[in-house]
Amino acid sequence: MPELYDVAVIGSGPAGMTAGIYASRALLKTVIFEKNTYGGLMALTDKLENWPGEKSIAGFDLAEKMHAQALDLGAEFVSDEVLKVTKLDDGNFSLNTASGKDFAAKTVIYAAGSLPRKAEIPGEKEFTGNGVSYCAVCDGAFYRGLKVAVLGGGDSALKEALYLTKFAEKVTIIHRRDEFRAEKITQNEVRNNPKIDFALNSVAERIEGKDFVEKLLVKNVKTGELSELAVDGVFVFLGYIPETKPVENLVKIAESGHIPTDSECCTNVPGLFAAGDIREKLVRQVSTAVGDGAIAAVAAEHYISSNSK
Repeated sequence: MPELYDVAVIGSGPAGMTAGIYASRALLKTVIFEKNTYGGLMALTDKLENWPGEKSIAGFDLAEKMHAQALDLGAEFVSDEVLKVTKLDDGNFSLNTASGKDFAAKTVIYAAGSLPRKAEIPGEKEFTGNGVSYCAVCDGAFYRGLKVAVLGGGDSALKEALYLTKFAEKVTIIHRRDEFRAEKITQNEVRNNPKIDFALNSVAERIEGKDFVEKLLVKNVKTGELSELAVDGVFVFLGYIPETKPVENLVKIAESGHIPTDSECCTNVPGLFAAGDIREKLVRQVSTAVGDGAIAAVAAEHYISSNSK
């Protein structure tokens, strides 16, 4: 019989670690699962410039602080992937992991976040790791003095493009519309950066090269015109796909792929909460993820208390 935790948190991004901090402060026996590196997408962000109280802070540094705080409060971190969550007849949850070890918990806070959306174009799969990347912070330094393309027009795409200008000679942003979806302040920074060019109303059609990326075939969506862009690297930032597989047979999933909840982060399954980017909501930022994590943990505490009477 596996050890029973009060709260099992799946995912150690800002939502997951905040949930772990709040649950541990409530003296609940808490375990946090992470299949990769703690911090989630936040840890791969060069600069957070909208985190209250900090003019600018590296995402990894903030992740380190959250991790240390959760550990100090008694949260247990497990480096393992949760493959499936099951609701048991006694009301508790069973968590099956990739290592083959099973865990049990009275409540689950699902904060697994999202995976980068791929461009799904010829050459992308073949050149992944050889010129195609989904993380500027991870791979930007390899492109010192070279030319790169960024696919996308949201906050992530523009911020990653700005980061890449630290290394690349030229960064070309390719976006299918003539306007960006990013924050206005970020748009202004991008438009005023002399290292950044734009291919608007355009999409990438094919990535070509020999052993490494050499060029990109670009199509203007208004005219249908095709052109070649010589680049050494392609960074894909086309949004994210919610990672719901471990709970997809348990909870309701919205058309967007996210998990609907009420104001207390409760899903349609009693005792199962969703927090962070996985949750259906208007804004997905570190600040809103932290808020979700706090709410979910307090709601889990109330759930445990009301079901122990």
